[in-house]
Amino acid sequence: MTISNSRHNEAYVWIWLPGETDPVVAGKLTVDGKELVFNYGKSYLNRNDAISIHEAELPLRSGVLPLISGLRMPNCIRDAAPDAWGRRVIMNKVLGTSSPDVDTAELDELTYLLESGSDRIGALDFQLSPTEYVPRLKASPTLEELLQAAEKVEKGIPLSPELDQALIHGSSIGGARPKALIEDESRKYIAKFSSSSDYYNVVKAEFLAMRLAKHVGLDVPAVSLTSSLGKDVLLIERFDRISVAGGWHRKHMISALTLFELDDMMARYASYEKLAEIIRHRFADPKTTLRELFSRLVFNVLCSNTDDHARNHAAFWDGEWLRLTPAYDICPQLRSGNETSQAMLISDGNRKSQISSCIDAAPAFLLSREEAREIARHQQAVIQDNWNMVCDEALVSEIDRAMFWGRQFLNTYSCIGLD
Repeated sequence: MTISNSRHNEAYVWIWLPGETDPVVAGKLTVDGKELVFNYGKSYLNRNDAISIHEAELPLRSGVLPLISGLRMPNCIRDAAPDAWGRRVIMNKVLGTSSPDVDTAELDELTYLLESGSDRIGALDFQLSPTEYVPRLKASPTLEELLQAAEKVEKGIPLSPELDQALIHGSSIGGARPKALIEDESRKYIAKFSSSSDYYNVVKAEFLAMRLAKHVGLDVPAVSLTSSLGKDVLLIERFDRISVAGGWHRKHMISALTLFELDDMMARYASYEKLAEIIRHRFADPKTTLRELFSRLVFNVLCSNTDDHARNHAAFWDGEWLRLTPAYDICPQLRSGNETSQAMLISDGNRKSQISSCIDAAPAFLLSREEAREIARHQQAVIQDNWNMVCDEALVSEIDRAMFWGRQFLNTYSCIGLD
């Protein structure tokens, strides 16, 4: 992570407070050697409605706030920064290339924060001014234009100014895959595209998983499939935006990685067991939340979503309580054999992707082994009963159905632990 050699030495953090449609300045980020540090503005601290950006990391206190040991910038600020895909888009704009061979560390963290789109996930944005908020405005391209632009970025081809602005709008969304933001009257969507490196239909696989997750009873956003230029596009309704008269409310979000107080290099130490402990102490309605998280773990195992790393779990923060966001990025991963592991540890150093691992971890979620097994049995039955229906919805070919079934979905290895 590059902090030094920035084109700018400071940036102002603007925040949408709960229930508001306009942002206010919360504080300032400053380059301090190899670190990026934050302090709240005096005017913000004097507000009666001020909330901390993240209570455990950036409490409402004056002065420069110390970083958590091992971090070079506040994690709750990093949550609002672009990830792999967004960084490639910004590199295409700033450097004229997004070749996979170019190190994303060519640009510094402040540049990524200041150049990425303003309609980012959560309720933060970044500006050079402490008094005037000027959003990086979106263009209004067609889905076809967005898809063509994404393909050019993948190939490292510079974009026209119009397409450049269109993709920049969605550059602040997390994840490594090509995507863009779309607005349709009272709803906002994340559009996910196929990639030139895909070995299977990733877009349809994620649609199947998200629809089946809804059927088994998980809290997931609405999804739909469309097509453009002969390619599938997955549309996911955003759950961090609420349309109101006069604008949008933005819901503040914090990733599980931030809750763990870990950086990306240490993410391998994150675990469901530890997240369950955090939920018991810091979340509203912990018992219901623990059952939901356990059910997501089981579903990830049964659908081969082994990319369940700590940035793919998050919580809403309203200044008082944390609440689990709807599940997202449930995407079955390619597997040639049976044995595989979850990206996030389950418990006691075990990350084996099988139901027996989940059942062993049940006490951490305040569940008995039989309750845990019943959740898994229910999901297995619902997946079997609804498989053909959701495949029909997605127009999945017989060849793809045969490839997904028993390999990604309900793989024999994953079902170990079920009767």
